[in-house]
Amino acid sequence: MFHIPAGDNNGVYADAEADKSFAFDDQSIRKGFIRKVYLILMAQLLITFGFVSVFTFSKATQEWAQHNPALVWIALAVLIVTMICMACCESVRRKTPLNFIFLFLFTIAESFLLGIIAGTYQADEVLMAIGITAAVSLGLTLFALQTKYDFTMCGGVLVACLVVFVIFGIISIFFADKILGLVYASLGALLFSVYLVYDTQLMLGGNHKYSISPEEYIFAALNLYLDIVNIFMYILSIIGLARS
Repeated sequence: MFHIPAGDNNGVYADAEADKSFAFDDQSIRKGFIRKVYLILMAQLLITFGFVSVFTFSKATQEWAQHNPALVWIALAVLIVTMICMACCESVRRKTPLNFIFLFLFTIAESFLLGIIAGTYQADEVLMAIGITAAVSLGLTLFALQTKYDFTMCGGVLVACLVVFVIFGIISIFFADKILGLVYASLGALLFSVYLVYDTQLMLGGNHKYSISPEEYIFAALNLYLDIVNIFMYILSIIGLARS
């Protein structure tokens, strides 16, 4: 039998306590990061669906947007510039308040464009799409929290599927067909549903192979926001095509 000296035993105990303390600190940081991401996400969604509601229920707003088509191009330019800056420039994403300014401008531009799109549908169709999107997003988030399957390892596959999906979308532009439109919208809703699970698990960290740094709360919120917005757009498209 081996004998462990008292001094060495105390050292092992101290190291174990240090490891537990480090793990606790890391877990606290991750929980704070998740809370911050969801608070930002909720603010974004409130702004977006506020715009959607205004454009859906106010004919005056729809007519105003139709008489000012230049605003669409301005919003599109702001959307592209801010998204590229946040995606490619780490300093933009992490430096406060610059990151919040860029995210706010992006959200306003996206909300305005989404509102214009929603304004072309009936009010009951928009409300139905919002309800389905909320249910799907909640269900997928709960699934991502409890599933043992690690979706963070599927990044490469998802990128490949996204490329094929974009090419399919470009081709479908030249073939105006209801069935093709339904297939495309259904695939889009499915693809971004998987992306929502993937991005949620990246944010959660823990036992997953890959995770987002707690400093990237803007990037995490942006990913989740885009996933939910895309799910909403494709569900709305499915409802509209099914009723046409």
